[in-house]
Amino acid sequence: MLENREGQRIPQVTFHTRVGNDWVDVTTEELFAGKKVILFALPGAFTPTCSSTHLPRFNELAPVFAAEGIDDIICLSVNDTFVMNAWKEDQDADNIRFLPDGNGDFSRGMGMLVNKADLGFGERTWRYSMLVSDGVVQKQFIEPDVPGDPFQVSDADTMLNYINPNAEQPKRITVLSKPGCPHCARAKQVLTDNGLRYEAIELGSHGVSYSSLAAISGQGTTPQIFVDGERIGGADELEAWIKTQ
Repeated sequence: MLENREGQRIPQVTFHTRVGNDWVDVTTEELFAGKKVILFALPGAFTPTCSSTHLPRFNELAPVFAAEGIDDIICLSVNDTFVMNAWKEDQDADNIRFLPDGNGDFSRGMGMLVNKADLGFGERTWRYSMLVSDGVVQKQFIEPDVPGDPFQVSDADTMLNYINPNAEQPKRITVLSKPGCPHCARAKQVLTDNGLRYEAIELGSHGVSYSSLAAISGQGTTPQIFVDGERIGGADELEAWIKTQ
């Protein structure tokens, strides 16, 4: 039975983490005392929903959460520290702290440890998210107890809507570019200089071809920049667009 722990203190646990070549033990007291922290828990590193949606969106919205007074965002999974460190590097998720609950002690203490032996996973955490204030669970979003791996309420947007439904979200910017293109480099620098995060898609890699460029943008030159799904144009048009923001 999945337990909602709102109004209760989180379990006191020591996490065994690896930083560089050193073992570093971290306690829940160090992580949560005197802070407002979002923790989201998921079944496993490198798994599809966790890698494609759950983690990336929390990472994307991290600056928005920070503006709302959140001190830290933690991603927890019942994996060892080496797996979690490798996943963080693979995801380029610098805004998130990855926490290995290798023995499931924290998940068990939260009443969220479940058996996924049918998938060969063994014991794992159920998927949920929570807002913790000074070690006390203020709000918890627990996925419904149904077969499979539901992902309906523990997402970053649901949490942000709880904290501040009127919070301004970052724009989603995509840059289609090609290697050695000076205008592409200029566009990326303009975005960086203005503190705007962007997704870079490079022609010739991961199956993205010049045909893809034409199909997506209707253009044959690079860069092609999109903001929230709307085509802005090249580097010159990007500079003009930024002046209007």
